Amino acid sequence: MNKPLRRIAIFCGLLVFALLARDNWLQYVQADSLAKHEKNRRVTIERYSQPRGDIIVDGKPITGSKATPGSDLKYKRTWKNGPMWAPVTGYSSQRIGANQLEYIDDGILTGNDDRLFFRRTLDMLTGEKKEGGNVVTTLNGAAQKAAYEGLKGRGKGAVAAIDPSTGAILALASTPSYDPGDFAGNTNDEAQKFLDLDKDKDKPLVNRALRETYPPGSTFKVVTAAAALENGLYDDIDGKTDSPLPWTMPNTTTPLKNEGDIPCKNASLREALRVSCNTVFGKIGSDLGKDKMLETAKKFGFNSEQFVPVRSNASNFPEDMDKPQTALSSIGQFETAATPLQMAMVASAIANDGTLMEPYMVDELQARNLDTVEKHSPKEMSEPLSKENAQKLQEMMETVVEEGTGTNAKIPGVTVGGKTGTAQHGVANSKNPYAWFISYAKTDSGSPVAVAVVVEDSKASRDDISGGGLAAPIARDVMKAVINSKK
Repeated sequence: MNKPLRRIAIFCGLLVFALLARDNWLQYVQADSLAKHEKNRRVTIERYSQPRGDIIVDGKPITGSKATPGSDLKYKRTWKNGPMWAPVTGYSSQRIGANQLEYIDDGILTGNDDRLFFRRTLDMLTGEKKEGGNVVTTLNGAAQKAAYEGLKGRGKGAVAAIDPSTGAILALASTPSYDPGDFAGNTNDEAQKFLDLDKDKDKPLVNRALRETYPPGSTFKVVTAAAALENGLYDDIDGKTDSPLPWTMPNTTTPLKNEGDIPCKNASLREALRVSCNTVFGKIGSDLGKDKMLETAKKFGFNSEQFVPVRSNASNFPEDMDKPQTALSSIGQFETAATPLQMAMVASAIANDGTLMEPYMVDELQARNLDTVEKHSPKEMSEPLSKENAQKLQEMMETVVEEGTGTNAKIPGVTVGGKTGTAQHGVANSKNPYAWFISYAKTDSGSPVAVAVVVEDSKASRDDISGGGLAAPIARDVMKAVINSKK
């Protein structure tokens, strides 16, 4: 072969080698990313080519699918009572995509999860159509309805309810809400509806129970009480505390004020929680110091994100504070902020004799034939306080409901413990405050539910806003719903 032909042959050989290398790169190295690429229309067509699996509550689906005639995307998602369940399910839209459970468990719901490979292989051999599996939640339908109905008409707010013994989430409501069915399809009108919701100043797309952090106000005093008991500052909940009135915060000339003329001078822990003394709990936080307060707050879950499996924002207890700031933080002010889920976790740990269980919302993942793909096992998260001290704190919280600021949470024949809170809102507390209530219920068979409620009612008269007035009745109805469902 002459020299020019040899060069051409070598060059052609290199081209063939480059082609083979590129082909293998695309088919093997980039195959997965190309298959899942958002611009790959075939992936979208395949995802909506069959009915989606369901999200299950109380053994029944709260979702469904329906045909979309005239579109290459054959099925779209439907919801039963979408606004009530949207904070739990999230949305699944042919145009927008998905979020929350609809996104996290998309593989199960579409039937594409790797754990369903054997099932898909059998279906191919038997000629069965591929179908999605189910996501079985821990939610209690009656509790969710009570939470949502209680919040409606109250402006913005959220409810989180937990089974203290397992960590199972029983209710997760948020208002204002939205109907995910309004933009489940692929039309321009539906896309515009989503954009309008996304721009809404009231943020209806946000799950406030998980993603909004609020100043917890006086509900945080139960954490401060736990810190006092656990660190041995006080052990007798009916003994006098070292709490002068007025009390000036350390290194300042500023007295910490109470709400009204209430009996806070040297008040016992029980009495201080009953009437909600700022001076008593502010001084406790200052006496303990920021390190001990921070340690207790973290044991309750503060400063860490939670995954239920939807991500919940980390609640905040400040790490860098002076003594006056520590005092304010210990009564739920300064930079202390909490999600409703976090405060439900606080109440549940106290109700569960000091043991905090890891919160979760999905009990089981199922294949289309109802075989279990994955089953959740309850996990202990931490032990913020001893059984003895937890039971002391239960006594204190039960006094709040029996004869204190939380009487609106009473349930006949049921022992209820709670704590109210009215948290400052806006610059110099210029806006209507947040109304909080945290609580738990006890029956002869244990504590089936702990609840946290926050309400921001911008239309209410400022003088009418209180945790006991606005939030406690909602918590009571949620607790009643759980108790009644177990009868």
